[in-house]
Amino acid sequence: MSDSTVKQQNTGAFYGQAVASFAIALSAMVGGIVYLDVSGWIRAFLGIGLLYLTTSAFTLAKVIRDKQEAGQIVSRVDQARLEKILAEHDPFQKL
Repeated sequence: MSDSTVKQQNTGAFYGQAVASFAIALSAMVGGIVYLDVSGWIRAFLGIGLLYLTTSAFTLAKVIRDKQEAGQIVSRVDQARLEKILAEHDPFQKL
C-alpha cells in the first residue's frame, strides 16, 4: 500500500524555539503580574486568568491535533479500501 500523505517532522531547533518562546512568554506574564502595583486580590484574579488561558491553549492544541490525526486515519482506511477494490478488480472478467 502506498502512503501518499507526507509525515511532517519538526526539527530539534523548531521544538526548542517553541519551548523557549512559551517559557519566556509565561515567565514575562507571571513577572508582570507579580510586580503589578495592585492589591493581592487583583493579582490572584490575573494569575487565575493566566492559568486558565494557558491550560485552554494546551487543550485547544490537543483537540486540533487529535482531529487532524483522526482525519488522516480515515483517509488511510479509505485509501486501503480503494486499493483492495482495485487489486481485486479484473477488467477482463466476463459479466
